[in-house]
Amino acid sequence: MYRIASIGGDGIGPEIVAEGKKVLEAAGEKYNFDIQWTDFDIGADRYIHSGKLITEEEFDELSKFKAIYFGAIGDERVKPGILEKGILLALRFRFDMYVNLRPIRLLHGVETPLAGKTPHDIDFVVVRENTEDFYVGIGSRFKKHEKKELNVIRDIYSVKFGLDVESDAEEIAYQIGVITREGARRVQTYAFDLAMQRKKKLTSVDKANVLSDVYGLWRDVFTETAKSYPDVTTEFNFVDAVTMWFVKNPEWFDVVVTPNMFGDIITDLGAMIQGGLGLAPGGNINPEGTSMFEPIHGSAPKYKDLGIANPIATIWAGSLLLDHIGEHKAAAAVVSAIEQSIRDGVVTKDLGGSARTTKAGSYIADCVRKGQ
Repeated sequence: MYRIASIGGDGIGPEIVAEGKKVLEAAGEKYNFDIQWTDFDIGADRYIHSGKLITEEEFDELSKFKAIYFGAIGDERVKPGILEKGILLALRFRFDMYVNLRPIRLLHGVETPLAGKTPHDIDFVVVRENTEDFYVGIGSRFKKHEKKELNVIRDIYSVKFGLDVESDAEEIAYQIGVITREGARRVQTYAFDLAMQRKKKLTSVDKANVLSDVYGLWRDVFTETAKSYPDVTTEFNFVDAVTMWFVKNPEWFDVVVTPNMFGDIITDLGAMIQGGLGLAPGGNINPEGTSMFEPIHGSAPKYKDLGIANPIATIWAGSLLLDHIGEHKAAAAVVSAIEQSIRDGVVTKDLGGSARTTKAGSYIADCVRKGQ
């Protein structure tokens, strides 16, 4: 028996999580385990009516679970950033989910916008650091004559632009990225361990040629950590270069490790080359604590309750969840069942089919049970 928390969230989130649960329960039937779900009412509707994002009691309760199954967050009635920071990022930071795991894999039967590329060419994993970099929330903005203690910004603007911030600049905004040696080492170690299980090749992404302090540390730690993994072939890519090579030669990559902000960007590019956001899962992982699994797409509120949302990314995220809790055969069976549904054409409109959300989920569940 596995106890798993569930947060449907906003927009299409509850619908696609329902289909994911259906498939994971089918995997349990096939591979002899049970799942006990505990649902949490966390999202925009509650925030709008009560002002609550996540309470301390809910954090305490969620900490008792090894895994959280998450739908989507975001609502046009709420100012951007409130729900994302107050719920999604709050969960990642509170439970120290320092690994964001995103497989970039072209499934059989899916078209890629990259001419001539096949599933053999597009099959790698991005390990994104998930709790540091420019997402730590250190920043501010201020207008002319507002009193702020910001000597560093003042000096930069004086030297670079010849401006006296207090008298010349109409408005200033700043954001500070933070990388620690410990934070870089632990996520890079996770990536090296993963590379040892795959093709023993690891690519590190940074922008150390310009942001030499913050990403220089990232690069230094990578070089040091590599010494403990002599069997792993390593390379460095600047983030602008890696976006080009993702498109031109995705077959070059196996495991990619990246700081937080760059990982956020390049994995959306990865989602497109594997067929679209509807096929892109993600895991937020604390190997020793509570982890969370979700599709990387948004809440798509305009499609809410229409029954046309693609559940595959969420179902695939469920496969990552199963793998995380040790049900490896079941996890592989779920991905195989997704491929079967694509080959059979039982997919939603965005993939060229006519199946509704519930039909697509039910078909994948049936494929898992039949072992196809």
